[in-house]
Amino acid sequence: MAKLRVAVETGAASQRPSRGRPPLPLDRILATALQIVDDEGADALTMRRLAGSLNTGTATLYRHFRSRTDLIGQVTDLLFGEMTVDFDERTNWRDACRQLAEHMFAVLARHRGAARLLVEFVPSGPRAMIQRERALANFLANGFPAPLAARAYATLARYVLGFAIQLSDGVSGDDPHGNQLSELGRLDELAFPATFALTAFLPVPLEDEFGFGLGLMIDGLDALL
Repeated sequence: MAKLRVAVETGAASQRPSRGRPPLPLDRILATALQIVDDEGADALTMRRLAGSLNTGTATLYRHFRSRTDLIGQVTDLLFGEMTVDFDERTNWRDACRQLAEHMFAVLARHRGAARLLVEFVPSGPRAMIQRERALANFLANGFPAPLAARAYATLARYVLGFAIQLSDGVSGDDPHGNQLSELGRLDELAFPATFALTAFLPVPLEDEFGFGLGLMIDGLDALL
């Protein structure tokens, strides 16, 4: 009986929380990681920097992530949760393309540092996979041949990412080329007559460029079909 009591007490003691740092919920860790990216950019997101923001040690983080790459993968999948668009195979593919692209761009505009994460990491988390599956299924259901469906989705995603990277580099939506075109009004009219004639329309706001190019892409896919 004494041996049994010792064994029970030993087992109970082994189940008690350790006296080290308390565990942190995963959603809090990922939210903090995304905030670092928003405030300081993608390069600032390191295990040490994240641990410091959470007032914990890196060992606590390695309970959740195998590496920084694993961390980035989960942060990007958190973003894809925000990018979710409600459409299915019955949705007109043109509407699905526009809704998906515009919503992805809006999310990345809110998280301007996050676009760089998507450049260095191919999204493969559950939320990203669901979005990809939904978009590809919509293309196929609307008569896209398999090669065109794959290329259409890949091109659409890269198009959005390309514009989002301009935002991540600190480019203003109202002035998509920074100060590079601020001197247009002082150009020599005789040397650059065409550019001078269009100074009232330049620079084109980034959001206008995005919408114009997206329309061209959708029209091009329609022509291929």
